[in-house]
Amino acid sequence: MLVDRLSYFIATSFYTGYFPIAPGTVGSGLALIIFYVFPELRGLYLFLLTGLVFFIGVWAATEVEKTDGHDASIINIDEVVGMWVSLLFLPAGISGIWWWVGAFFVFRAFDVVKPFPVGWSQKLPGGWGVMVDDVLAGIYTNLLLRLLYVIFVR
Repeated sequence: MLVDRLSYFIATSFYTGYFPIAPGTVGSGLALIIFYVFPELRGLYLFLLTGLVFFIGVWAATEVEKTDGHDASIINIDEVVGMWVSLLFLPAGISGIWWWVGAFFVFRAFDVVKPFPVGWSQKLPGGWGVMVDDVLAGIYTNLLLRLLYVIFVR
């Protein structure tokens, strides 16, 4: 059915969620590559795209969970959104590949460790629980990057 195919295509971020090793990391990497390759995806455009993909991701993750279970490992659209949140509205000084790669590793760490309320948010129903924990990990990453910038660069 078309809806099933579409939900899997979206929830697995163009089927990268089927990567046999660390599909969440692959999703985060995909988000970083898209961010790097399309420099016009900054500021408001990235914010709007992130919001759109978030809500579509909630729907797609909810659909995939019906067959594959809660927060199935193939679902990695949440990592795409979380990675983009990590990079949203950063000051001009937090720019360049090394900052972005650092954001990638920090985001993955927060996504794995799940400090409060990241882990708690996974209890939200359906795709909301899948998506919100990565948004929170992305917010933590974004704030930490800003703090590191203020301490070490400014």
